[in-house]
Amino acid sequence: MPKFETTRRVDHTPDEMFALVADVEKYPEFLPLCEALTVRSRRERDGRTMLLADMTVGYKAIRETFTSQVHLKPDENVIEVKYVDGPFRYLTNIWRFEPAGSGHSNVVFSIDYEFKSRILGAMMGAMFDRAFHAFSEAFEKRADAIYGEQVI
Repeated sequence: MPKFETTRRVDHTPDEMFALVADVEKYPEFLPLCEALTVRSRRERDGRTMLLADMTVGYKAIRETFTSQVHLKPDENVIEVKYVDGPFRYLTNIWRFEPAGSGHSNVVFSIDYEFKSRILGAMMGAMFDRAFHAFSEAFEKRADAIYGEQVI
């Protein structure tokens, strides 16, 4: 039942960071361990979007694909991810993008998960913990590359 939560203050607006994280098809270009991401379906309703997506993660000889439902809530600057199918017993993930002064935001990332297999959990668990720390940094670097680094 590993849980991980982090808050990072970044030099980009909540709207910019929301757009960056919501662009899931780009994850394989910059996100550690993400080898592929395919959006199976996309539904728009009342300014919100619901995606069904398959993400393949790999580490050394291990490859796993899992399916998640991604709920994009731009009016709240929140992205909720709920596990549908794959190697986990459960997985929930929430992104929140909060204002933190002019041109800045706090990016709150939380995840709670458990692998179905104890063996896979033991093999992947420590690597996943390191990866979640790297994810925050990868998104911030991606934002700097897309939106430019702010000079203060």
